[in-house]
Amino acid sequence: MNRREFTLGMSLASMASILGVEIVYGGLMPEGYRPLGLQDPDPFKMFHKDKEMVVLNDRPWNMEAKAHLLNDRVTPNQYMFIRNNGNIPEGIDVSKWTLTIDGESVKNKKTYSLSELKSKFGHHTYQLALECGGNGRSEFNPPAKGNQWTVGAISCAEWTGVRLRDVLEDVGITSDAVYIGYHAADTHLSGDLKKEPISRGVPIAKALQDETLLAFAMNGEDIPLAHGHPLRLVCGGWPASTSGKWLTRISVRNKEHDGEKMGGSSYRVPCENVAPGSEVDDANMCIIESMPIKSLITSPKSGALIKNGKSLTINGHAWAGELEVSKMEYSIDFGSTWHPCSLEKPANRLAWQHFKTTISFPQKGYYEIWAKATDSNGKGQPMVLPGWNPKGYLNNACHRIAVKIV
Repeated sequence: MNRREFTLGMSLASMASILGVEIVYGGLMPEGYRPLGLQDPDPFKMFHKDKEMVVLNDRPWNMEAKAHLLNDRVTPNQYMFIRNNGNIPEGIDVSKWTLTIDGESVKNKKTYSLSELKSKFGHHTYQLALECGGNGRSEFNPPAKGNQWTVGAISCAEWTGVRLRDVLEDVGITSDAVYIGYHAADTHLSGDLKKEPISRGVPIAKALQDETLLAFAMNGEDIPLAHGHPLRLVCGGWPASTSGKWLTRISVRNKEHDGEKMGGSSYRVPCENVAPGSEVDDANMCIIESMPIKSLITSPKSGALIKNGKSLTINGHAWAGELEVSKMEYSIDFGSTWHPCSLEKPANRLAWQHFKTTISFPQKGYYEIWAKATDSNGKGQPMVLPGWNPKGYLNNACHRIAVKIV
C-alpha cells in the first residue's frame, strides 16, 4: 500500500499527524481531497537518481544502488546512495549559511560564513569511500532492524573542501580535546525542532587527518541537496554516519561526543562476538570506527549469459577503511580455490581501488563468481556472514554474482 492509498478516508487529525503540522484551513478542504504533502513524490526526479536505484524508505529518504550501477571509477550523483535520519532542510540561503565551532575544548568560539571558509583556507580534493555502516544488513539472521540494505550503500565520489584541521587550528583547540561532534540543519521526523535527528562525530585524531574535509563540492559541482548542500563533513573510510550533512556547527569535546545516535546500539557493535539474537549490555558495545575490508563486482551484472568458449572480464572496486587493499582474488568453485585479480593503487588514501581479471570456464553450466579482498594487515573478507550484531552492521562477506555458460 502506498501513501496515496493509505491516506484515503483518513481524518483531518490523522493527516495532520503524518505531515507533522496542523493543516491550516483543513476544514475547508473538499471532501475526499488529498493534500499535496501526502501525495507520493518522485524521488528519482527530486534527487536526480537513476530509475534503477532502490527506494528503501521515504520518511526519511533512503535509497541504494544495485551493484552493476556502481561501475564508474568515481561515483556520480545518479548512483550515489542516500541515507537520511531526518527531514532534508528547505529554503537554504547559501549567502547566509554559517558554520560555528564551539565546545568545551575550543579556545574561542568562532563562526564562519561559507564564503569566509572558501576564501580563508586552502582547497583540497580527494576521492573518499563512504559506506553506510548497515550496508549488507539484509543478510543478517535473525533479521536486524533498520533499512534492509543489500550491497549498494557505498560510494566513492570526489569531494572538494577545506581541511577541518586547518579550521580547528584557526579557532584554537585545547590539549584536552578528544572528540568532535557535528550539528546540522536537518529536522527531526517528529517536527520537534529541539530534537536532532543525528549528531555523531569522530575522535580528534580522525578530525585532524588531511582527508577529513568540510566539503562544499562533489565531483566538481555544488554538493546535491540530498548529499549535504551547501556544507558537509566528510570522514572517508569510517561509517558514512560520521560525515554529517547540512553542517551548521562542530563542537570540540573534552569527552566522547554524546549526541543523538552515539549511544545504545546505534553505529555500535558488541566488543566481543555474541550468539545471534543475544541481548547485549550497553557497556559491552563499541563504536564503529574504521570500516572493514570489502569488495564489489560491478561488471557484469549478476545473471549474465556467456557463450561457451568465451572468456569473461569482470571488474569492480575494493576498499578497506583506514587501510589499503593489498590483494584481490576471485573464485568460481564456491571458494575452494582462489585466483588473483589485477589491483590498482588508490587515487589517494581512503579511496576505493579498482580490480579486474579475465575468467575462462571449463564447461557449460551455472557458476558463481566470488570476490575476496585482503587488506594491508593481511585480513581478508570472510566467505560467509561475519559476527551477528543487534543492528546488522559491518557485513563484509564476499560479494557474489551468478553467470550461466550456454
